[in-house]
Amino acid sequence: MKTAGLGGGVVAVLLGATSLAAQAVDRAKPPALPPPPALKLPAVQTAALANGLELAVVEMHKVPVVDVQLVLDAGAARDPVDLPGLATFTATMLQQGAGRRGALEIADEAAFLGAQLNTAASYDAATVSLHVPKRRLEPALDLLADLVLRPTFADSEVVRQRELRRAQIVQLGDNPVAMAGIAFPAIVFGRAHPYGRPLNGTEASTTVLSRDRVTEFYRASYRPNAARILIVGDVTLAAARRLLTARLGAWERGSVPALPGAAAPAPASRAVYLVDKPGAAQSVIRIGHVGVARTTPDYFALQVLNTILGGSFTSRLNQNLRETHGYTYGAFSQFTAGRLAGPFVASASVVTAKTDSSLIEFLKELRRIRDEAVPDAELAKAKAYITLGLPADFETTAAAAARFRELLVYGLPLDYFAHYAERINTVTAADVQRVARQYIDPDHFDIVIVGDKSQIEAGIKALNEGPIVYRDLWGQDVK
Repeated sequence: MKTAGLGGGVVAVLLGATSLAAQAVDRAKPPALPPPPALKLPAVQTAALANGLELAVVEMHKVPVVDVQLVLDAGAARDPVDLPGLATFTATMLQQGAGRRGALEIADEAAFLGAQLNTAASYDAATVSLHVPKRRLEPALDLLADLVLRPTFADSEVVRQRELRRAQIVQLGDNPVAMAGIAFPAIVFGRAHPYGRPLNGTEASTTVLSRDRVTEFYRASYRPNAARILIVGDVTLAAARRLLTARLGAWERGSVPALPGAAAPAPASRAVYLVDKPGAAQSVIRIGHVGVARTTPDYFALQVLNTILGGSFTSRLNQNLRETHGYTYGAFSQFTAGRLAGPFVASASVVTAKTDSSLIEFLKELRRIRDEAVPDAELAKAKAYITLGLPADFETTAAAAARFRELLVYGLPLDYFAHYAERINTVTAADVQRVARQYIDPDHFDIVIVGDKSQIEAGIKALNEGPIVYRDLWGQDVK
């Protein structure tokens, strides 16, 4: 076969050069990587409306789309002690009727605009989020303003959503992972603490939800002076301020009660809390205790620590329990840092017959991270994992909005992410061991296991890692 346009001599020279280049490559070691380019993020610009609504804008003009995140100090931490689930239910109800539109008309309008419109609440905040093409931004903001300023909370929709939630709560008892997700924080924090109460409430609390309770919560918490709005995308600060003033400028200020104080419970001696799920195919393990708040100065050291311990696929927990022993499809750990100190948790769903063996390996790794200095190569890999993955969090307007929203929820500096990689890279092995010893305390672990008691109880007792306490789905004592 002839090569068109190239003489034989030229081909020979090219092939010879390729051969020499191949010989020069040392395939016994991986190629050295150049340092990654610095992450350059657009500035966060701020302004305020006359009614106290704080505005933050991040301009990203490459794609004609806009993301809006309205963050309200109306999270589940404000739920009455006797009515968990009220904050999330109120957020859900915003989409079930507002202004002249019913629930179906709101959904139809969003679809017509090519928009994604959602309302939700976490423990720390309620959020109204919007993703929309730039050319549809103005009518989409009209729709968002209706939801926030003019929700109807129709009795028929309250009843419909209440029954739907009750059915969902009843189904939780069939899902061991969901059971562990409710029981663990209830045991760690107790019902007196906001983080110890179930985010979506209980069957009993859902039954008494009413239009009056929802309206009362809305009027007390949904105020512009307790809200911040973030707009990311193809828009300027001046345009955003003009658009929002026209739609949210009449939103009336009001006094908002201070966030209820909540001290974390005193640490208790290590114990195993067993939630019986007869016939469970696996045991769901949660190990941990109270951790840290998002504003802790140790946050960056804890990120590196957790990446090594259980925050990546090649972490110690996953390599041990999944790759070496085959007990689970995945073992992980996390510091869930909120406005208040959230939980530290190490978790996995493991083969029932290996529940006790899995606990041995979990506790071994959780003690080792405290007792032994992290090798330099493992430290460097963890820091690279975090810093090299950071740019992906800002590639799209939606992803960037999700990260920049953290600034508003937790009161972080506006240039926080500009220095994020730098702060990670300054973490030392000594820092990792220091925070491991300070924030991971095996003597005070709450070990929560959801599984078939008849199959796992004897093995757990034989470990002698603490007394066994029997609890139900809600983390309450079983008599």
